[in-house]
Amino acid sequence: MGGGNGTAVTEFVLLGFSGSGSLRVPLFWGVLCVYLVTLLGNALIILLTLADAGLRSPMYFFLRHFSMAEILYTATIVPRMLADLLSPCPTIPPASCFTQLYFFALFGIAECGLLTAMACDRYVAICRPLHYATLMSQRACAGMVGASYLMGVVTGTTHSIFIFTMPFRGANTIHHFLCDILPVLRLASGSTFWGEVGNLAVTIAFILTPFSLIVASYACILVTILGVATPKGRHKVFSTCSSHLFVVILFFGTGTVAYMRPWAGSSKDGDQILALFYTVVTPMFNPFIYTLRNKEVTGAMRRLMKRYLRRP
Repeated sequence: MGGGNGTAVTEFVLLGFSGSGSLRVPLFWGVLCVYLVTLLGNALIILLTLADAGLRSPMYFFLRHFSMAEILYTATIVPRMLADLLSPCPTIPPASCFTQLYFFALFGIAECGLLTAMACDRYVAICRPLHYATLMSQRACAGMVGASYLMGVVTGTTHSIFIFTMPFRGANTIHHFLCDILPVLRLASGSTFWGEVGNLAVTIAFILTPFSLIVASYACILVTILGVATPKGRHKVFSTCSSHLFVVILFFGTGTVAYMRPWAGSSKDGDQILALFYTVVTPMFNPFIYTLRNKEVTGAMRRLMKRYLRRP
């Protein structure tokens, strides 16, 4: 462990919820239950979109990849967090911290791209239905998924390499339960100005830009919905994209508050509670939103259950 001034840090202390005292065990069981529901829910969506012929459209192709990204995203964070909740002094080597930060950024940004691709799919389906087959071809959908992961790789690589090529001496306590960008960056020796500028630039490029594209897509969709003659027709059009809209609000709402507010990183308890929400709680909501509010998915669930119940 890093000692006095000038001593190179050999491990970081993840302070996390160590001050929660008697709440750590209930928090462990609560997070574990949420994590298991997240894994099962997203695995169910992957299974349904692979097994049911009615869920082979581009929208469900993107949803399958989003659920896969959710599983990998939470797997980057939650298992170590659970172990740390039961540890009296949780520590993490710099190499493991580097790996966690890299994959946390990779899958988080990939999800931004996938949500944007899903919004583009809804825009084309509702606003340009005659061109849907051409614009949302299998090749185009695969390209959108690949671009989403490429954005994640670029972000994860840029942040991780930049931060961990800086010297870490003396201070080694991360006031967080994971190796997030700002808490780790602020432990580095020397000026972190360009690192924080880079974090803001990436946030604008890969969070606000996708969010702006999603808002623009839904603005066009809203205009189209208002142009539909009957209330029943408007309801049918809106119901096709309401689930995605709820997920977008949850995902980008918490992410924007976490990384774009002026005092980000200054309130340690507030940052951790917010991070707990967008890393643990929000991924659990997504399968419920897509299954309970989507008739095609609920219909696929019923067909899958009947198929297995009929087996001798």
